[in-house]
Amino acid sequence: MHSHTHHQYSGSTGRYLKWSLVLTTVYVVVEVFAGVAAHSLALIADAGHNITDALALGIAALGYHLQGKPADSTKTWGYHRAGVLAAFVNAGTLVLLSAYIFYESYQRLRNPEPVGEFTMIVVAATGLVLNLLIMHWMRAEKEHDLNIRAAFLHMLGDALGSVAIIVGAVTIRYTGWLRIDPILSILIGGLIIWSAWDVFKESMNILLEGLPRGVELSAVASAMKQVDGVIDVHDLHIWSLGSSAHALSSHVVIADLPPSESDRTLRSINDVLAAKFHINHTTIQFEHVECSVSKTGCSIPVRYEEHRH
Repeated sequence: MHSHTHHQYSGSTGRYLKWSLVLTTVYVVVEVFAGVAAHSLALIADAGHNITDALALGIAALGYHLQGKPADSTKTWGYHRAGVLAAFVNAGTLVLLSAYIFYESYQRLRNPEPVGEFTMIVVAATGLVLNLLIMHWMRAEKEHDLNIRAAFLHMLGDALGSVAIIVGAVTIRYTGWLRIDPILSILIGGLIIWSAWDVFKESMNILLEGLPRGVELSAVASAMKQVDGVIDVHDLHIWSLGSSAHALSSHVVIADLPPSESDRTLRSINDVLAAKFHINHTTIQFEHVECSVSKTGCSIPVRYEEHRH
C-alpha cells in the first residue's frame, strides 16, 4: 500500500536564487579588486567566502530546479536528492576555503601589512546590505528546504563577516594595529566552518538514509499503534528523500478484516503520520491475524500477509 503527496516549489524562490547569484558574483569581483587595492587579507578572505556563496547559490538554484522536477521512469522518486547533494558539496567547499584562509592568515600575522581601512569599511558595508537583502528573500523557504538553508547560512556567515570587517577597519583606523586584519580572517574562517557543520551533518544523514532530524522511531511506532485496529508495528524504517520529503515503510499487524475496513485503518495511519511527523510517502504491508482486535491482548493462532499495491 502506498501513499504519496508532492511538495510544491515556489517559482519566486527560484527567481530570487538566480538574482542572488548575479548580485553576489558582481560583488565578488568588486571585493577582490578592493581587497588587492587596500592590501586587506580580510577583504580577500571575505571575497573567497563570497565565491563559495556564489557557488552555493548557483548549485542551490540548480538543485532547487531539479528537485522540483516530477518523477519519471528512471528517477522514480524524482530529484529530491539533487538539493541535498548540492548542500553537501557546498559544505565541503566551505571547509576547504577555511583551511586556505587559516594558512594565509598565519603568514600575515608573521608579516603584517598596512591596509586601506576606508576601502574596507565601504566594501564591507555594501556586502552587508547585499547579504541582508538575499537573506530576506530566502527567509521563508529555508525552514523546510536544506538546500536553501545551506545557501542562507552562507549569506548569514558573510553578513557577520562584513560586520567584523567594519569593526576591524575602524579599530585599525584609530589604533594602527595591523594584525587585526589577519585575526579577522581567522575569525571568518572559523565562522565558515561553524556555518557548514550543521548542513554537512544533515545532508550526510539524508544521503545515508538516516532517521530524519527531529523524528524519533519509537514515537512514530507508538503513534501508529494508537490507531484503532492496529495490533502491532514492526520492520519500521523511516528516511528522507530530500530535505522536505520523508518516507516510511513498515509491517502493521491487524485483525482479519475485509478490505473496506483495512483501507480505513490505512487512511487513519497515513493521517497520523502526515499530521504529527510530516511523513507523506508511505509503504505499509498489513499482516492479518485471526483474532478479535484488542489493545489489551490478542492470541495469534494464524498470521498471513496482505500485499496490495
